[in-house]
Amino acid sequence: MARYHIETYGCTSNRGETQQIEQTLREGGHHPADSPESADVAILNTCTVLEKTERNMLERAKELDAETPADLVVTGCMALAQGDQFRDAGVDAEILHWDDVAQHVLNGECPTVTPDTETVLNGVVGILPIARGCMSDCSYCITKQATGRIDSPSVEENVEKARALVHAGAKEVRITGQDTGVYGWDTNQGESLLPELLDRICTEIDGEFRVRVGMANPKGLHGVREELARVFAEHDELYNFIHAPVQSGSDDVLADMRRQHAVDEYVEVVEAFDEALSYWTLSTDFIVGFPTEDPEDHEQSMALLRETRPEKINVTRFSKRPGTDAAEMKGLGGQTKKDRSKAMTELKMELTGQAYEEMIGQESSVLLVEDGTEESLVGYDEAYRQVVIADAEQRGLEVGDIVDVEVTSHNTVYAFGEPVKAALAAD
Repeated sequence: MARYHIETYGCTSNRGETQQIEQTLREGGHHPADSPESADVAILNTCTVLEKTERNMLERAKELDAETPADLVVTGCMALAQGDQFRDAGVDAEILHWDDVAQHVLNGECPTVTPDTETVLNGVVGILPIARGCMSDCSYCITKQATGRIDSPSVEENVEKARALVHAGAKEVRITGQDTGVYGWDTNQGESLLPELLDRICTEIDGEFRVRVGMANPKGLHGVREELARVFAEHDELYNFIHAPVQSGSDDVLADMRRQHAVDEYVEVVEAFDEALSYWTLSTDFIVGFPTEDPEDHEQSMALLRETRPEKINVTRFSKRPGTDAAEMKGLGGQTKKDRSKAMTELKMELTGQAYEEMIGQESSVLLVEDGTEESLVGYDEAYRQVVIADAEQRGLEVGDIVDVEVTSHNTVYAFGEPVKAALAAD
């Protein structure tokens, strides 16, 4: 399990976000480290109230970057509002929204974000775990030892849980699981029931809501890729978004990872969604510096990243999990992993920035799901791309509203939108 070090600065809201991050990490089997030096990942939750505070945050980020041998994640208000300052200062860190921190740290292992398969309603967001366990046996992941093989409740049971969430006020239903792509493999002769579940949620439940599908490994998606892409194309309730962690662009490394899928299968999933959807988001994960990853393997990962051009990418340096087979392998040097991580992260930011740049001038329908900083509200468009409305509360908008906006600018990893109707009314 990973050892994490987390530091929090600023208001009560920031401390609350840190508690949520820690809860998710603990449920995933991770535990706090004694110091940054002994951590596999350091997390800095920042504040940006004063110029002096900003300088202190930059200095602390530089210190943690030097102190921590593995990953550094910077989140919080300064990361969201002024993330470029960390990159300009030469800080080697992932700049992430609060909601993305735990998933980044859990990268490479099945997410275990709920203790069981019970639903949770958090504001207007409903969490629906559709199954527990997975069908993988990855050489670097210890979560399987805690969760076991896939155990899938029936489609009917999950539809009823989704209906209860919507009737309780959920505007966004997040489908979660250790691997949503293999939902139903245990009851349906090894074929995913995910397309049927999503279709029935969208057709049988009354109300105005959207559905986001959580992490699904490429192997589970591959067998139903065309059927699943058609379901996405047919239902506006579904965010046009899939999270399919490929982890490497090298079939040799994937075999050593025991990832079950080949690179070509991942590419075929992407191609199926490209054919069915004109506007969608591909999210994927890469582990850099796996013990058997040589320079050519790393270049294959970089080439795959350029080929498939995902809009959202989690990049994590390999770290050993005690009790896993990969922990017994002779590891690569820390500098090698750092160099490869930096190269991939730079490419990631380039691709993500280009995707958000292309959104400028386009109109989107945005569901507002959470408070931002000051008067802003944060939402997601049809492809689950994050859009911030800076003066939303001043305009009388609330969490749970669906707003037509024109994208006016971006900050590499999220966009800023101007409500279309409000702009017309002002004229």
